[in-house]
Amino acid sequence: MNISELAQIFHEELEEQLQLMEEELLNLEKAGETEQAVQSLFRAAHTIKGSSAAMGLEAMKQLTHEMEQLLDGLRSHRFQLTSAMTNHLFRCMDGLKQLKDDFVAGEETTLDIAPFISRLQELIAAPAEPQSSKQAYIVKVKLTDDCPMKQVRAMVIYQRLAESVEVKSVEPDLEGVHEDVAFTHLHYAIETSMSEEDMAGLFGSMVDIEDVRMEPATLELEDDVEEEQQDQSGLAAEASQQRTRGDRKAQTVRVNVERLEHLMNLVGELVIDQTGMQQLHRKLEKDVQGNEEVGQLSLLTDHLGRVIADLQDTVMKARMLPIAQLFNRFPRMVRDLAHSLDKEIELVLEGSETELDRTLIEEIGDPLIHLIRNAVDHGIEPAAIREQAGKPRTGRLTVRAAHEDNQVVIIVEDDGAGIDPNRVRQSAIGKGLISMDDAERMSDQEAVHLIFVPGFSTASAVSEVSGRGVGMDIVRSDIERLNGLIDIVNSPGQGVQFKIRLPLTLAIITGLLVRLNTQRFVLPMSNVAEIVRVKHRDIQSMKGQEVVMIRDRVIPLLWLHDHFHIPRCEETRNSMSVVVVGTAEKRVALAVDELLGKQDIVIKSLGSFIGKVNGLSGSTILGDGRIALIMEVGDLLRFTS
Repeated sequence: MNISELAQIFHEELEEQLQLMEEELLNLEKAGETEQAVQSLFRAAHTIKGSSAAMGLEAMKQLTHEMEQLLDGLRSHRFQLTSAMTNHLFRCMDGLKQLKDDFVAGEETTLDIAPFISRLQELIAAPAEPQSSKQAYIVKVKLTDDCPMKQVRAMVIYQRLAESVEVKSVEPDLEGVHEDVAFTHLHYAIETSMSEEDMAGLFGSMVDIEDVRMEPATLELEDDVEEEQQDQSGLAAEASQQRTRGDRKAQTVRVNVERLEHLMNLVGELVIDQTGMQQLHRKLEKDVQGNEEVGQLSLLTDHLGRVIADLQDTVMKARMLPIAQLFNRFPRMVRDLAHSLDKEIELVLEGSETELDRTLIEEIGDPLIHLIRNAVDHGIEPAAIREQAGKPRTGRLTVRAAHEDNQVVIIVEDDGAGIDPNRVRQSAIGKGLISMDDAERMSDQEAVHLIFVPGFSTASAVSEVSGRGVGMDIVRSDIERLNGLIDIVNSPGQGVQFKIRLPLTLAIITGLLVRLNTQRFVLPMSNVAEIVRVKHRDIQSMKGQEVVMIRDRVIPLLWLHDHFHIPRCEETRNSMSVVVVGTAEKRVALAVDELLGKQDIVIKSLGSFIGKVNGLSGSTILGDGRIALIMEVGDLLRFTS
């Protein structure tokens, strides 16, 4: 193994260990000092220390060594975890990430680790807050004779106790007691620093209890047994993980991303050739009917189509990654932002196992970060304001991902204040983005979408988080560049939801082929809502905009011929096909001359010579060798606004 391969393996393992440490630090801060979290952090720091020493990274080795010392003190209960320790461990994590980035860039690090190390040593050497003198008790509880559902009451007492003290055991075992078994006495083995008076007050707030007695006890032996069991189970789990890793390594190989890209391009060429063969076969069937060789060609074409589809699916899966790789960045970011803004926020991540193209994961990261930062800064209120509004002190920010048909749907929603349409109107007027007349004509939903206009912001002052007006317009343009769409569901006072729809891959998509005069265009099927036939006499005009009525809904009509400077056809004089595209909240009807069918297309860039063309996102080669341009629906939606 050469040096570059060794460095690559070190980098990948370092990424994994740093991610693990960050997750466990967040768990430590949220759940308090736990054996599992401290042990995992200690092992990760120890692993990084050893591997960085082997790579000659002295600064990383020294920093992780001191982190290891602090974690060892927590592990051996020499002192208690404090918020100062947690915050500094997060800062040390940032230092390790900078050292990692310098290593990857091949640069000599400029990071001074001395302040990190001296602070760690201060935290270790300082007179730590002494372990609160915990006392072990056996709490004997007698339930009233007429207590209904005694098993349920015993469980409620257990849950109330567990909120304030450490419950070691319960007699009788509540899980093993059947509802029809009669009992009135319960024994709870607990460990707590609460006084007997406080404990009496705790039980005094509970119902169906006739008598409570607390007797001092010792739980050292039980603790020792539990600790030994945890250690044994930890070793067994670690050994199992090592075996699993070994099995996994034996079944996988590392593949350069460029090779996957090249393989996907080759599959794309096969898809083009397959489409050409299908068109040629249909032509031969018309010209030479009943020919046996043409029938055999049909069988071969069908088989080739199945093989190419299977190959395409296999290569696409090889490019797929779980979105957890992106989601894992968010907990630390939300934690830091919430602390800086003095807010209490719970982040909920759902659908982390959802897979999508690795290129999409890289591209969608920045838009999602913009949405999350805006939710933390603008959406979720401070705890005091939330309480005044009758909400829980802690705001809830949810990010979820899921597959729907051939798309990935990503939702970012919060339970904050929502978006005030009137405030948006006033801000847009003040910035000269719309006129007073425009504001009066706008619906609330249209006003909310003004947040996507470049330069718009409702923030009264620029902060490190937001307020510069360069966020939401970038979010929309980035998503539309990926052939995706973003929609808003706003509930003033209750929260806001941003819903993003994206194709599974950027390489090959399913498209609707349409004709405008003699030119062919492609609309991504992920953007198509429905297709209807419209007569000319049904077209009306509202406020200077042609519209059509489809299922009692007024939808703006856009003549694609006029948009792309293509002469209209005489054949559309009486009626025409209309493709309705967009989201549930904003749709537009696109007038076309003919629908040519649905097919898989390989996306090709327009190239730097042509550059960005309004309404177009790329091109493709059809089976007959002709070029078709791919429309960007986001541009077309804005054109009709």
